[in-house]
Order: sequence, then C-alpha cells, then structure tokens
Amino acid sequence: MKLQKILHRLQRLHPKEIDLSLDRIKKLCKKLGDPQKNLKSISVVGTNGKNSTIQTMRSILNAAKIKSNIYSSPHIQKVNERFVFNNKEIKDNELYKILSEVEEINDGDQITYFEILTAAYFYGAKKYKNNLNLIESGLFHRFDATNIIEKNLASVVTAIGIDHTDWLPNNEKTIDKIIFEKTSALLKSKIIVSSQNDKNVLEKIKKSLILNKSKKIFFNDSYSYFSVENNFFYYEDEFGALKLPMPNLMGNFQLSNISTAIATLRSIEEIKITDENIKEGITKIKSTNGRLQEIKSGKLKNIVKKNKLLVDGSHNPLGAKVLADYLDTIHSKKHIIIGMMSNKQHEEYINFFKNKIESITTVDIPNQTNSIKGMELKKKIIGFNKINYKNSIKEALQSLILEDQDIVLITGSLYLAGEVLNLN
Repeated sequence: MKLQKILHRLQRLHPKEIDLSLDRIKKLCKKLGDPQKNLKSISVVGTNGKNSTIQTMRSILNAAKIKSNIYSSPHIQKVNERFVFNNKEIKDNELYKILSEVEEINDGDQITYFEILTAAYFYGAKKYKNNLNLIESGLFHRFDATNIIEKNLASVVTAIGIDHTDWLPNNEKTIDKIIFEKTSALLKSKIIVSSQNDKNVLEKIKKSLILNKSKKIFFNDSYSYFSVENNFFYYEDEFGALKLPMPNLMGNFQLSNISTAIATLRSIEEIKITDENIKEGITKIKSTNGRLQEIKSGKLKNIVKKNKLLVDGSHNPLGAKVLADYLDTIHSKKHIIIGMMSNKQHEEYINFFKNKIESITTVDIPNQTNSIKGMELKKKIIGFNKINYKNSIKEALQSLILEDQDIVLITGSLYLAGEVLNLN
C-alpha cells in the first residue's frame, strides 16, 4: 500500500505522461549526485526485440558469473519489473525506500513519471557500481530519460519499425524520423545493429550513423546465424563460429535477438565470456511476461482446457509480421483475441494475420481509458471469415469453438497482456 501511494504521487508531478526533454531528469540527477555517470552500461534502443536481447545478455552474463542490473519499460504486471539489481527484481520495501529518497530530493519539482523512475534506477544502481547495467531506451532515445549517460560500453540497435508516431509532428511521422530519433544521439563506443525487416531500413540506419565514429557491427556484415537444424543453430562473427543449442524462447525469429546479444558481449573486451557461457546462457533465458508467453495453468487456461494458450504484447506492424510468421510454422488452427490502444495502426497490424487464422475476436482492454473499444476495433476488420466482439477476455475465451490441438493467441497490447496475466 505504501508503494502504491508513492507511485500515485509521482504520477501527478507532471500534467503530461510524456514530455520529450532531458532538462528535468538532468536537474534531478544532479541533485542525486549524478549517479548515472559512474555506471558500466550497455544501452539498447529500437522498436522490437529489446527485451529479448537484454534477457539473453543477462542470462549469458549470469552463466559467466557476471552480475547485472536491468532497467526496462513498460512493466506488465507491477512496476518492480522495471528494476533489476544484482540479477533480482527489486522487492517492494527496497523500491519504496529508493523512491521515497528520490521524491524527497526532487522536492516537488515538475517531472514525468518515466523520468523520475529512470532517475530512481540510476540512484539505486550506484549501490551496485561494479555490476553491468543493461538499459532499455524508452520512446525514441534522443530525448529519452535514459539518454543522459555520458559513456557506455556499447549501444545495441534492435529492429526498427513504425510505432509511437502520435508523439511526432504531423509532417514527420516517417520511418526516417524514427530512425533519426533512435540512432542520431548514440554514444561513441561500439554500435551493434541487429537484423532489420527491410533493407531500406538498414541503409537508413547506416546513413544516420555515418558521422558516429564508433566501431559498427552490423548483422550479416560482421555477424550472422544460419542453418537451424536438429535443435542447433550456427553463429559466426570475427571471433569465430559456434554451434549452439536452440534457445529456450519460442519462435526461430528470436535467433536474431539472441545473435545480437552474443555479438554485443563478444565485442566488448572488458567482458570475459566463454563459448560455454554462451551455450549455457541461451538455454536459460528468463522469458519475461507477455512476450510470446505460453500460459500453462490458471483460470484462463482452464477455459481452453488442453488447447495451447499464448499471450503476446506486440502492438505494431513489425511485431505483427514477426508473430504472423511464427504462426505459419504451427500446423494447427489458430484463434486470435485482440485488444489495442487507440493510437496504434489497427488495420495494418491485423492485416498480417489474414488467411492465417480461424477466427478473430475483439475485446475491450480493462482499466485503459486510452484503448480503442472492442466494438470499434471490430468495425475496422475486414477480410476475415469469423469476426466477433466480446466484452471481456473471459467471455471471448468462452465463446470460442475449439477443436483438439487448436491454438488461442491473445495479442495487440502489452496492457492487454498484463490484464490477461492478472486475470489468470
């Protein structure tokens, strides 16, 4: 209860959810003693794949007995998920203590919720100054609160696509602008660029980075993976080739993120990892909530009985394409339950699933005033055989006519994924 009260107070320190600027967090961090200046860190920017890349690095580092801290966003079920110190998610009491101290030092100054949480992470991380910090950038990076670090070991650029354009000027809602915002302010260390969905995107990233003097490590140019067979895949970079066991994450599309994590850690001289650390680490990756997660037990799982129930928080066209390609590898009938936020590209997201699924059911996302109503979302869907609307996730699951081996996927929003996990 104490933690919820302080979080509520912090949310009221600024009238806007997002206000792109670095001034407020720089001011607060200066009051805190600039804790971000003494951290060993790897920054991760991009549209999709950031969390998987971070979790892979975390697991390999853990296998090498190298301790790490992680800052990520958003959280799915509780705010504690954003703060990992010494390989462990922070406990309520410790988080309350950190937030209380930061709140007192901030002394009521205007600052956004994300900004003060980011400052609190930096403040908490100073206790673990020898740990490696894996820091996920938020919205666009250039004016993201995480972008006040003055040096790092490496910057990772995961797959970039169209998303969050509602925060861009009307005449700049383009992939070019998104790439500029995410990559133009990267620090001069090492830059590792993951596989991109589009060659044009890759060329635009290269152009954006042309003046950055960092060593640049591009997928296919400097590292790659190939030949997925017999539960193994092959990875190769300038340090040599590895035959690796398949990771414990669902979907071969994750190999891109996993390879990027490996390339990053192998490229940093200060980090000493062995081939065995990599092999062990990728088979023990922590699967985070709401990212292509199978629900194997619980109240919602009981409704679908022996049928497989998946939840995935993807919410942009790039995520939809990856998810649809994964569904193509499963030879069963698929049913989708979907809820989305109002500011997303609804038709473009949903159209990736055409001719791939048996039915689609729209739902309202509980507790989210900025979500699109399920009935309105249903009106936007054309070209599917069975289109339904149900008021709740539970009703949607109960309405499905399932045969043996059918798969149910709930998707469209991280907020919806969180509600699913809470209900389950």
